Amino acid sequence: MPRLNATIPNFSADSTIGKLNFYDYVGDSWVILFSHPLDFTPVCTTELGRMAVHINEFQKRNVKLIALSCDEVNSHSNWVNDIKSYCLDIKGEFPFPIIADPSRELAVKLDMLDENGKDDPDNANTVRALYVIDPSKKLRLSIVYPTSTGRNVDEVLRVIDSLQLVDKYKIIATPANWTPGSKVMVLPSAKEEEIAKTFPEGIDVVDMPSKKCYIRTTVIHK
Repeated sequence: MPRLNATIPNFSADSTIGKLNFYDYVGDSWVILFSHPLDFTPVCTTELGRMAVHINEFQKRNVKLIALSCDEVNSHSNWVNDIKSYCLDIKGEFPFPIIADPSRELAVKLDMLDENGKDDPDNANTVRALYVIDPSKKLRLSIVYPTSTGRNVDEVLRVIDSLQLVDKYKIIATPANWTPGSKVMVLPSAKEEEIAKTFPEGIDVVDMPSKKCYIRTTVIHK
């Protein structure tokens, strides 16, 4: 699997919107590149459908979407009609491209195969790998599910909100179960002058039995 903060290499591939150059398509946006095992399968239909239904939420966050599987473009295009029929909330054209990777070349390059499939790239299907990539083309987050488990789109949006908030404020991190509008943690490495400049209204400090001052919180309202 690509390591976090590694640069995702550029590539060209056939897709449902024609020949696609990855870097040109992404431009200055964030992007989610995610794989699914096969077209015309039930869980994949729900996943791509729900991602499409939430396209406005991704666009609000300056995030583009690209799906990938080892099926051909014609298969993808025909399957899109089924997805739109099943997920009636999808309006107009399907809102993101689906890359065709029949040779498994990209699946191998991007490490989207499981242990059983990694040595059989001619026959193996991709797992449910999801990569969040920032505008500098660096991998910021990866979530990998087995083929039997569909993704949670709300979780995908939540982690994007976390990444973008941390990029903006630098000296924070988001705690377990964080959602936008709830408390964030101020990093132990943050200096007092940085904290005063970033949060002039002050922060909350939790008194711990160890007497170590490392639980410091604040709420950021976007």
